[in-house]
Amino acid sequence: MTTETQLPQATGSCCSPSGSCHDGADSGAPAGGVTTVYQVTGMTCGHCEGAVSEEISGIEGVTSVKAVASTGQVTVVSRAPLAEDAVRAAVDEAGYELVGRA
Repeated sequence: MTTETQLPQATGSCCSPSGSCHDGADSGAPAGGVTTVYQVTGMTCGHCEGAVSEEISGIEGVTSVKAVASTGQVTVVSRAPLAEDAVRAAVDEAGYELVGRA
C-alpha cells in the first residue's frame, strides 16, 4: 500500500499530445530534480503514508512525495536539496519520527 502525492508543475501538462503521461523517455526524476529517500518510523497504513506525504509536500521546493508504510521509506523529489531539519519538522508534525536518510 503506497500513497504518492504529485504536486502540479509550474509549466505545461505532464501528458504528451497523444494523451499519454509517458513520452517514451523514462528518466526517473524530473529534469533538475533531486531525489532523496528518508527512513521514517511509525507508519503502518495508507493513512500514515498520506499524513507524512501531505506534510512533506508543504515544504517549499518539493515536487513529489511517495511514502511506503511497509518499508518506512519516503522518497522525496525536490527542485534543490532540502534541509533535513525541515523534513524532520514535517514528519514530526505528521506524528512520526524521521530516522534519517535511508
